[in-house]
Amino acid sequence: MSRTIFLPMFLAVFFLASALTADQAPLTHSNPAKLNKPNGYSHVVTAAPGQTLYISGQVALDESGKVMGAGDMQAQAKQVFENLRIALNGAGADFSNVVKLNYYITDVSQVQKVRDVRNQYILSDFPASTLVEVKALVRPEFMIEVDAIAVIPAKPVPATSH
Repeated sequence: MSRTIFLPMFLAVFFLASALTADQAPLTHSNPAKLNKPNGYSHVVTAAPGQTLYISGQVALDESGKVMGAGDMQAQAKQVFENLRIALNGAGADFSNVVKLNYYITDVSQVQKVRDVRNQYILSDFPASTLVEVKALVRPEFMIEVDAIAVIPAKPVPATSH
């Protein structure tokens, strides 16, 4: 390989490796001063380069397909967040990797029950989120559905020496 090709490739790899240092925050949560102070979510979440996961909407079904917590928003939220945890773990992630949650609930007056459950799973910086009250979900016994977007940070590129 000629030096004229090798040097630009080396510099590109070097700068990429430098950009992905181990101390780089994989997620940055921010709330711009000119936006209202959020309660239980972040206005903006910036993710470092990595692998993006899209988790389908989870409802209150256990692993056998049985509806859990019929008529009980808190019990259904618990099952939904447990399903999200299982989906995240299956992809090598956890709730610290979640950048966005979308909530669909049939009764917004019960949102505090959902928040109480969420707070058992998300222990620090809250992801960006959207909550929508809906007339119904796919089956009448479902009261809540939540989908998620998560980012697993890219692993740093090891520096090579020649």
